[in-house]
Amino acid sequence: MTSEPIRLGVVGLGRAFMLMLPTFRADQRIALVAAAAPREASRQAFENEFGGRAYETIEELCADPVVEAIYVATPHQIHRDHVIAAARAGKHVLVDKPLAISLEDGAAMVKACRHAGVHLIVGPSHSFDGPVVQARRLIDEGAIGGVRMINAWNFTDFLYRPRRPEELDTSQGGGVVFSQGVHQIDIVRLLAGGRGRRVTAMTGKWDARRPTEGAYSALMTFEGGAFAAFTYSGYAHFDSDEWMDWTGELGHRKDPAQYGGARHALATVASAQEEAALKTARTFGAGSEPPSPDHHEHFGPIVICGDRADLRLTPQGVHVYGDEERTFHSAAPVAVPRAEVADALFDAVRGDRPPAQTGAWGLASLEVCHAILQSAETGLPVDLRHQVSVTGEEGRDDRP
Repeated sequence: MTSEPIRLGVVGLGRAFMLMLPTFRADQRIALVAAAAPREASRQAFENEFGGRAYETIEELCADPVVEAIYVATPHQIHRDHVIAAARAGKHVLVDKPLAISLEDGAAMVKACRHAGVHLIVGPSHSFDGPVVQARRLIDEGAIGGVRMINAWNFTDFLYRPRRPEELDTSQGGGVVFSQGVHQIDIVRLLAGGRGRRVTAMTGKWDARRPTEGAYSALMTFEGGAFAAFTYSGYAHFDSDEWMDWTGELGHRKDPAQYGGARHALATVASAQEEAALKTARTFGAGSEPPSPDHHEHFGPIVICGDRADLRLTPQGVHVYGDEERTFHSAAPVAVPRAEVADALFDAVRGDRPPAQTGAWGLASLEVCHAILQSAETGLPVDLRHQVSVTGEEGRDDRP
């Protein structure tokens, strides 16, 4: 396996790219060589910092012979077009979560990448977080016996951060299920082994001014008998970072005195256009960058119950509660933010070793997002048919 840096192109220089930017700057295994974005200011900022070329269109980026892999960091609803364009050009793909909005689009993306013989990785998602990977390793080593139950909670201000109109429209991938639920789904699937069987859920739409799902609770069963209960609220009241010693989602220290900041800022906005402008101000070349992490990223409290022990995940590591002894397994210090995502990309492109979070994995998580919405609408459980395990094995569907 060569150690030559991956020559990475990026399509989309918005918020998703901003959150990966510290990784790209710090990890010597990745070289940003090109980008595509509609805003001239962002393109110019990219060229000023990284050199290379910045294009207006994905087609121009895909035609660049220097680029060998592309990070798709564009809005959910155009992932299909951008991933398929990259695959047809023979480029490996890292696509931001969720894989797509519709299952049909997701399946087409997976098929296109398989046909082209390129890797498709779905991330970053919080299933890449160091303590999640650490917990999965402990499970694989038999530290807790069989996994029986997983509980996960997260309470944030997500719905009241600056949003474009489509981010408040569920049909266009808006709301917390597609943007946030996929994080929890990825985590619990990774920890439970991956292959889900059934979902029962309820959702909440409690603010007519933000007419999309702002909360959900779901119960998911898995092959082998494990189950997971997970809850999310983005309504900007209780903040579950209080349960994480005031470590924010991105791993930085959080000031509890800043409570209510998202709602306060939104109250000063007079129109959807003004709100969209605030969103644009968070893009590359236009706004401030995310704070440097003190610890690993997280997605709220998570407890895994096993036959012989329970695990509790924190940004600092994993607590193990055994039959007679409690221990703490410290996570490695954060040298490079989101290093696990860079590991996955490098291992796939240079070593042909894909992570769990392949295109098929992303399709399985997307199926759970739809199952949450469908169960909430019908009041009935939803059987899952597109699931894969953490080893990439696809389940055989014998159900009628």
